[in-house]
Amino acid sequence: MTKLPVLSAREIIKALESAGFQLVSQKGSHIKMKRKDKDSTAVVIVPNHDEIATGTLRSIIRQSKLTPEDFMSLFQ
Repeated sequence: MTKLPVLSAREIIKALESAGFQLVSQKGSHIKMKRKDKDSTAVVIVPNHDEIATGTLRSIIRQSKLTPEDFMSLFQ
């Protein structure tokens, strides 16, 4: 399993945007992002915090339908 770094919401949003996600809405401190493919739609909720907990980051990666390795490659 890939060791995940501590990331901020801004860093995660930037990475998701490079993967094709678009900002849809924000309610309070939670930002909703969406990516439509031919046969599916992925919706990700990102809490707007300075540091995102590791478990929350794993959930964001799972919601995005990316592998942890693919997600981490967005930062290189």
